[in-house]
Amino acid sequence: MNRLEKKVAIVTGGATGIGEAISKLFAREGAKVLVVGMPQDPVKDVINEIKKEKGVAIGYSADISSEDDAKGAVEAAVKNWGRLDILINNAGVYPEVNSLESYSVEAFDNLLKNNIRTAFLMTKYALPELKKTRGCIVSAGSEAGKIGLANVTPYGGTKGFMHAFMKGVAVEQAKNGIRANCVAPGPIDTAWTHKETSGINKTMEKQLIQATPLGRRGTPEEIANVYLFLASDEASYVTGAVYSADGGVTVAKGAVGGDIPSKLAKEPKGKLDLKHQQDGATSVR
Repeated sequence: MNRLEKKVAIVTGGATGIGEAISKLFAREGAKVLVVGMPQDPVKDVINEIKKEKGVAIGYSADISSEDDAKGAVEAAVKNWGRLDILINNAGVYPEVNSLESYSVEAFDNLLKNNIRTAFLMTKYALPELKKTRGCIVSAGSEAGKIGLANVTPYGGTKGFMHAFMKGVAVEQAKNGIRANCVAPGPIDTAWTHKETSGINKTMEKQLIQATPLGRRGTPEEIANVYLFLASDEASYVTGAVYSADGGVTVAKGAVGGDIPSKLAKEPKGKLDLKHQQDGATSVR
């Protein structure tokens, strides 16, 4: 507890999926959290849930692919709490599953808008404040950015950008005391990896698990724990890293997940009360 005491954090995409877990965990660990989400996201609900646990958080509902709204998010955190220590670039979408020749231009443009432009703008406008606190940035990468994924190849491309972007920021901003890193999850138990809530089919869903040596999806809380470490002072010598939290999928060959005994393939019970785990963006927005 209190690993982020006196810290101020912005969490984009902070009301659903992994973002909800990050927001709630950071608040539990003592941070004041600005939960950023699209107007249709359950931002108010997450704020109320954090406050019920005696955490400190406020919401910012806007489309941060807009320059004014991205700048406004940083201003909101500083106006309320006087500083900014941590930027979490978690906002992103998974709008379509399709082979590349059939992948829509609309979905591709939506990926650029929500996965890349948001991170660029938030980082750009957060940096002047992070220089004052010698703060840090942790951004959402992916296994797809390391090895590519069939049928969501443009999505993987946006994550490859994020890995390179954070490495560049890490080198450029080291002189200002700012660290920058990525977390690269594998298949996580959110709307994106279920056939009922995304564009994947039954075969794809089965392959996601079989390709993972640990034989299961990760949980949003497991990923939030990695974000917590990288955002904390415990990671003071870590910058320019892409931290894999993928159940081993990027080092595996074949359907090795099927070798895991069923008792070991169960998701661990977390400590966070997550109510919006399956509410992530799986369509153009």
